[in-house]
Amino acid sequence: MNGVLIPHTPIAVDFWNLRRAGCARLFFLSHMHSDHTVGLSSTWTRPVYCSPITAYLLHRHLQVSKQWIRALEVGESHILPLDEVGRETMTVTLIDANHCPGSVMFLFEGYFGTILYTGDFRYTPSMLKEPALRLGKQIHTLYLDNTNCNPALVLPSQQEAARQIVELIRKHPQHNIKIGLYSLGKESLLEQLALEFQTWVVLSPRRLELVQLLGLADVFTVEEKAGRIHAVDRMEICRSAMLRWNQTHPTIAILPTSQNLYRSHPDIHIIPYSDHSSYSELHAFVAALRPCQVVPIVSRQPYKDYFQDSLSPRLSVPLIPDSVQQYMSSSSRKPSFLCLLLERKLKRLRAQGVVFETLEENADHPQADRDSKKTKNLPGDREKQPSHHPLWTEKQSFPNLCSKEREGTVPSSESQKMVAVLTAPSGFPVHLRSTEEEFLSPETGMEISVGPYLMPRGDSEDLAAAEAAGNQRVWMGQDCPTSQGSKAAHFLAPEFRGLAVKYLLTPVNVLPARFSARGFDQQVEKYHTLLLEYKQESTG
Repeated sequence: MNGVLIPHTPIAVDFWNLRRAGCARLFFLSHMHSDHTVGLSSTWTRPVYCSPITAYLLHRHLQVSKQWIRALEVGESHILPLDEVGRETMTVTLIDANHCPGSVMFLFEGYFGTILYTGDFRYTPSMLKEPALRLGKQIHTLYLDNTNCNPALVLPSQQEAARQIVELIRKHPQHNIKIGLYSLGKESLLEQLALEFQTWVVLSPRRLELVQLLGLADVFTVEEKAGRIHAVDRMEICRSAMLRWNQTHPTIAILPTSQNLYRSHPDIHIIPYSDHSSYSELHAFVAALRPCQVVPIVSRQPYKDYFQDSLSPRLSVPLIPDSVQQYMSSSSRKPSFLCLLLERKLKRLRAQGVVFETLEENADHPQADRDSKKTKNLPGDREKQPSHHPLWTEKQSFPNLCSKEREGTVPSSESQKMVAVLTAPSGFPVHLRSTEEEFLSPETGMEISVGPYLMPRGDSEDLAAAEAAGNQRVWMGQDCPTSQGSKAAHFLAPEFRGLAVKYLLTPVNVLPARFSARGFDQQVEKYHTLLLEYKQESTG
């Protein structure tokens, strides 16, 4: 298992053994290769932070419930709580790792300093141009992919390795080509070969679904005899398979990998096309960042102090804030309700687009400007994709990808999908969205555990049972009469006159998509005044 528990923090990356997780409370997934998902299954019941493509694959192939998946935009900075009271937070930024679809590096910034976890990655100089790294930040700890960290192993660039594969195929114009791959990765290489030789690439239905999601060229098919290039599982490339394939048609097999594999048949060709950084690339990466220390990720790969001449002076071990220590020592198996609510509120202002300027200034910005930005996480242009394309179907499942939400213009109909909605003032139906309808993000929060405490529902007997359990006292401080005709009475008690509490109880769709800070208090007060008037009319 290639994962780490970051010392002196509640952060775990690619680590899914809860018995050994100890104080870890925040779990991150860098990509979906099996050596980074050991222990992650449909029974997982803690929030998992990852990229949107990884989020899709995580639910699709490992059946992890959508209510636990937090899709974070690549290239954006996200604020997450490090305790249950909001005293300590951290910023995490996702950076494309150039490894496989959805793979990312994590840049963590908080009381512990600045930590970069590369996961599996293939270095390119453009990575240093990322805004999060370009600002010259001091990296205190670099968790480095050391898969190919061996000075004796000299690897060509991906472009050079791809050229070698093209030349090999050209030498066999009458042969079928079997390319052995893992279930995820090197899809762009297949696209390049298809365009180079003007032929279809035959895929399995599962991989075809993935390349359609990525928005690659329409050069893939599942029809076995449609093209001469076939992508197969790398375990299929063996002597017996080569003998069988060559009985029907001349065939060669290509294994694009940096591993030193045994060739069981003369028609099996190993080309050093790697999705992991070479030693020279790792050296250039570390020399540019100059971290205080380098920690190897792959334990099975021998690692020496190769980069001592590129390191900055070590810093002292950070002190763990008291609130974070309490959070890390919590014995709860699942995250507490307060922590989940805090995670939601930390991002609520950003999702709703609060701007500290006048309403007149807001009017100067046309709607077209706010809608002009497109998501950068998933490739392709929406206008070029059919409406039923999996890419755009899944975009609806990741609210934090939508440009309207990033720019703060969330339509009322979309808001109702993101939060528990209290419609006013007629009827007061109180309901929660099903947690299986869409993936959740820190920008929108999650709706589990909110119902029993803030959103009473059901008949009067259910509400009476809730009162007996003391749920009303948790939030109101005293019992509150509840009738079957006015289920919203819990929200109208005098104890809720505090603006902060009223804010927590105000549905998102009640507030304008873009509003100024100057008029925020009046908007919240107006909403709760209407509720109070309705209560007086219904009881009168």
